[in-house]
Amino acid sequence: LADSSYYRGDSQAANDDEGGHSDSTEGHDEDDEIYEGEYQGIPRADSGKGSLRRKDQEELAQQYETILQECGHGKFQWSLYFVLGLALMADGVEIFVVGFVLPSAEKDMCLSEPNKSMLGLIVYFGMMVGAFLWGALADRIGRRQSLLISLSINSIFSFFSSFVQGYSTFLFCRLLSGVGIGGSIPIVFSYYSEFLSQEKRGEHLSWLCMFWMIGGIYASAMAWAIIPHYGWSFQMGSAYQFHSWRVFVLVCAFPSVAAIAALNAMPESPRFYLENGKHDEGWMVLKQVHDTNMRAKGYPERVFSVSISEKTAISVFLFYVEAAVMLLSAFLFMSFALVFLRVHLLQIRNNILACFRPEYKRTTFMLMAVWFSMSFSYYGLTVWFPDMIKYIQKQEYESRTKTFTKERVEHVTFNFTLENQVHRQGYYFNDKFLNLKMKSMVFEDSVFEECYFEDITSTHTFFRNCTFIASLFYNTDLFKYRLVNCKLVNSTFLHNKEGCMLDFSDDFNNAYMIYFVNFLGTLAVLPGNIVSALLMDKIGRLRMLAGSSVISCVSCFFLMFGNTESGMIALLCLFGGISIASWNALDVITVELYPSDKRTTAFGFLNALCKLAAVLGISIFQSFVGITKAIPILFAAGALAAGSFLATKLPETRGQVLQ
Repeated sequence: LADSSYYRGDSQAANDDEGGHSDSTEGHDEDDEIYEGEYQGIPRADSGKGSLRRKDQEELAQQYETILQECGHGKFQWSLYFVLGLALMADGVEIFVVGFVLPSAEKDMCLSEPNKSMLGLIVYFGMMVGAFLWGALADRIGRRQSLLISLSINSIFSFFSSFVQGYSTFLFCRLLSGVGIGGSIPIVFSYYSEFLSQEKRGEHLSWLCMFWMIGGIYASAMAWAIIPHYGWSFQMGSAYQFHSWRVFVLVCAFPSVAAIAALNAMPESPRFYLENGKHDEGWMVLKQVHDTNMRAKGYPERVFSVSISEKTAISVFLFYVEAAVMLLSAFLFMSFALVFLRVHLLQIRNNILACFRPEYKRTTFMLMAVWFSMSFSYYGLTVWFPDMIKYIQKQEYESRTKTFTKERVEHVTFNFTLENQVHRQGYYFNDKFLNLKMKSMVFEDSVFEECYFEDITSTHTFFRNCTFIASLFYNTDLFKYRLVNCKLVNSTFLHNKEGCMLDFSDDFNNAYMIYFVNFLGTLAVLPGNIVSALLMDKIGRLRMLAGSSVISCVSCFFLMFGNTESGMIALLCLFGGISIASWNALDVITVELYPSDKRTTAFGFLNALCKLAAVLGISIFQSFVGITKAIPILFAAGALAAGSFLATKLPETRGQVLQ
């Protein structure tokens, strides 16, 4: 066989026709002859064989498309759909985890405002690295292998983050968890697309996007069901605490674990095998797809494999062995990361540079611009929405603040909750503050003389420019940082509460609002998902992408009129429902514009750029909360307008075979 060909030459094909079917297909009917030929794989430049001619690439793509059409769309694709859906669901869950646990974790870990911001952004940083790394490696070591390792890393460090106590270790675990899950989107879409024929690809990739929404719903429902139930918590002294939000973090790792278990029963992409010269393995996978679909459709006479009983015991054994190997690989990931990267770094670099070769350069730059503009506006706005709702709630809460000035209180015992009050220039003599909670309390320019504080739990409580004379603090969390520019005279702190205690007096309605709002926002994308799936192959990817972006751009201006909680929630649902169609179209276009040996590399690179844009958008939009709504809205609308314009310059991929 010639090195540069992937099928038998004309003369040998003629001989095959004259002499009957080849050995590999002997005994099958004429419909099965598409499996004839011995594809040798695309020679790589570094192997000394030269590059495959464009004509050969087109012939390979057409032959592969013909095989997929012959295999049909049936049980196998639907099985893979749900397996990969779990991996995509895990990505959706990861986005929401930190946002849901932050209100509780910030108190549990004594987080300052800068630390809270870093915890909120760390997942995006991790996912950015993961998308770049796993996307490139999937073109080198395989889609399934890369996805298994990345999901294993996500599962392990999600599990660890549930138990660690310190802020730094929790931050580190969430970072590595994000690195792991960052590979799911670029690999999942590339992996699934290589099992879909042209007429099914746009629709079923759009249906696959629904699992990201399901992940958001799962996270919202679990947060709503678990986090407010503080009775589920336990602690060992004050050194180790396991509150209900940690149970939620643990439960959020389940989709990733389920995806690992299910993925072990799925084969590698046959297109990846064929591209790398493993033609026997590739044909076996294609036969498995064909046989599975034919059996399910009631055509056993068209099945290639006579029996699979001999493989059953081995498959079960290999399932557990491979699962153990994947978990061990993930656990030792940090130890071997440098060695692993040294081996593949040059290959990853070459794959990335290949996306900027003359034939792909324009496409790559256009997609970079579209991905960046959409991500900047979408993530910026979706994080800005809840922050604006919180700001509106805060404004309403502060409007009910009671202010007391120059009060004189002597020989009084306070044993009830003090909340949302400001006391200025007061004088407190021989007063007792016993077994109480202080919420949003501020004491300014006040004097406390011979006062006794015992068993105090405080939230957003500060003493500014106050003087404490002969006072005693016993078993309180009134640490020095809550005493701003205060003067202590003969005052003592005994048996301070270690760490930050969760405020169990938080109203359940507040938790209800946080989780229910996110639940509604995620559920609102369902109509957009359905519409995009049904119309993707009918109106085309570009019309779907550009049209949805334009409508999203127009919907941004309605945000000017959102001045209430209900108004902001309604606008959040509207924006999410419209913009999801453009994301679905962009995913499909990205998969279809690159050849198989560059597909996950390009998708991973663009997804990493997406997360970078998300970090920038979130940081910029958050800085305007409480200042102005006009600038974030104009930023988002401008980015969406630019993205919709650039999208029209991309080539339409509807009706084209997968390269």
